[in-house]
Amino acid sequence: MINEAFRIQGSARLSGTIQPQGAKNEALQIISAVLLTDQKIIIKNIPDILDIRKQIELLRGLGVKIERLNTNDYIFQADDIDLAHLSSPDYQDNAKRIRGSVMLLGPLLARFKKAYLPKPGGDKIGRRRLDTHFLGFEKLGAEFHFSPDGDQYYIGAEKLKGTFILMDEISVTGTANVLMAAVLAEGTTQIYNAACEPYVQQLCKLLNKMGAKISGVGSNLLTIEGVERLSGAEHTILPDMIEIGSFIGLAAMTQSELTISNVSVPNLGIIPNTFEKLGIKIDIQGDNLYIPAQDVYEIQSFIDGSIMTIYDSPWPGFTPDLLSIILVVATQARGSILIHQKMFESRLFFVDKLIDMGAQIILCDPHRATVIGLERKAQLRGIRMSSPDIRAGVSLLIAALSAKGESIISNINQIDRGYQNIDGRLNALGAHIERIEE
Repeated sequence: MINEAFRIQGSARLSGTIQPQGAKNEALQIISAVLLTDQKIIIKNIPDILDIRKQIELLRGLGVKIERLNTNDYIFQADDIDLAHLSSPDYQDNAKRIRGSVMLLGPLLARFKKAYLPKPGGDKIGRRRLDTHFLGFEKLGAEFHFSPDGDQYYIGAEKLKGTFILMDEISVTGTANVLMAAVLAEGTTQIYNAACEPYVQQLCKLLNKMGAKISGVGSNLLTIEGVERLSGAEHTILPDMIEIGSFIGLAAMTQSELTISNVSVPNLGIIPNTFEKLGIKIDIQGDNLYIPAQDVYEIQSFIDGSIMTIYDSPWPGFTPDLLSIILVVATQARGSILIHQKMFESRLFFVDKLIDMGAQIILCDPHRATVIGLERKAQLRGIRMSSPDIRAGVSLLIAALSAKGESIISNINQIDRGYQNIDGRLNALGAHIERIEE
C-alpha cells in the first residue's frame, strides 16, 4: 500500500462555495440495512470515502448485487446472500479493518438468524466497547459467543422476540444495530435510552419506508412492532454535519469568506451555536451557511464571567467528532477555553502537534485541554506531523492551512477514511494542498 502525505502551503485565504458530502456515520448504517430485504434499495448521496468503500466491498463479498448509478448514488439488492462467506478468511480480514462492519450484525441476525464478526478496527481513540450491541441482541433472544483467541464474535438465534430493552449507554451504533434486529422480531420491542441522533432518525425513516413499524422517532424511546418482511425503498443521506462544522472552523482559522451550501439546517442541532460561542459569525441564508472573513473572533464567557467550557454529549448535545475542530479554532481566538472530551479518551493526544506549531495549550489529562487563544498575535508555524485519526487529521489540516510556511501531514489515509476528495475540494477554493508519496 502506498503511503501518501499532504504538503500544505500555509497562510491560505479561501473563498467561494462548498457543498458538504453525504454523512459518513449515517451511510454506514443505511447501507448495512440493505441486508434486511431481498428487494432493491436505492441510496443517494453516499460519500465516496475509504470507510464506505470498504463497507460496500463487505456487502459485495456476501453476494449483494450493487449497481453504481454515479459517484454517490447506488442500487443494492441482497437477494442471494452467501452466509458461508462470513467465516471466510477474506471476509474476516476485511471486516476487522473497519469499525462499521459491526453494523452488519443486526441485519444479518434479523434476516438470517446468525452472524460472525472479527473484532473491528477503526480510530484509535480509546476504548469503544461493543457490549451495548450484544446485550441488546441477547434481550431479543440471541446467543452471544466471543472467542478471545481469534478475537471473533458470533451471534445466533432460532428466533428473535420483541421485548423491553433499557440500553446501558446512549450508543448511536448500538441503537441502530438493535433497531435493525428488532424490526423483523416477533412482537413489540421498546428501546429506551436510545440514541436520537439524526443518523438514527434517518435509519428509522428508511426502515419505515421499507415496511417497518417504528414510532417515537427522534426521542429516546423507540417502539418497534415486528413485521415478517421488508420491501424495497429509496433514501437520500443527509449532508455530513461533521464536515459542515469542519468548514466553519476552516473559514474562521484562515480568515476566509465561505458559503457552505445545502447543509440541512434543521439537522445541525447546536453545532452553529457552539461555534458562535467562539465568536464566529454565521449567517443562515435559507439552507446555506455564510461565514464572513473575520480578523478576530472572541470566545464568550459564561454569565458569571467564568471561563467557557465546551464538552461533548449525546444528541442533542454537541458531537464529540467536532471537539478537535473547536480546539484548533480556539488557538487563534481572543480568550481562553476549556475543552472537555467526555466520551472518548486519547482523542486529545494530537494537541502535541499543535503545541509544536506554537499553540498555547495545556493538556490537563486524556479528557481535558485548556486553550489560551493567541488572538492572531502569533501565527502558527508549519511542521511535519502525522494524522492519528479522521477528525484530528482534518483539524491538523486546518491548522496547517492557517500556519506560516509549509507543513507535511503523513498517514492521510486516516483523513481519506472520512472526507471525500478533501484536497481537491479545498484547492478549488484557493488552498494549496499537494498529495505526495512518502
